[in-house]
Amino acid sequence: MSLYFEDFQVDQTFQSRGRTVTETDVVMFAGLSGDHIELHTNAELSKDEMFGQRIAHGTLILAISTGLTADLNLYNDTVVAFYGIDRLRFTKPTFIGDTVRLTKRVAATEKKDDKRGLVSFETKVSNQRNETILVYNDKLLIKTRGE
Repeated sequence: MSLYFEDFQVDQTFQSRGRTVTETDVVMFAGLSGDHIELHTNAELSKDEMFGQRIAHGTLILAISTGLTADLNLYNDTVVAFYGIDRLRFTKPTFIGDTVRLTKRVAATEKKDDKRGLVSFETKVSNQRNETILVYNDKLLIKTRGE
């Protein structure tokens, strides 16, 4: 069940399930986005590069994080608008076969009017070794209960 603005409390945290990044994910994302940079798509060339293997697109991991958030059903039925992302950083590479999960912490809440409020999250995506691979601050406009 989705939460309303009033249900979110500062420092409240939510953690997603894990999701393994597959070669199919990388290939399909390259086709969808048009980003066929060989760092992502050429296994032979990537052996001699900085990471020694292909890495997943950072924006693929960002997209996966939105899906993991949707799985939490925090605001699927109560979101009014996606307000934006700030301070997006890819802190470590993600490899094919890595399993990622996210943690969202409520950083701030601000009531806008009787119908909606702004919820700010600090979002961290980690791999199976608990290494942070992506961080960002996201904001969403969420319905109030209208009380």
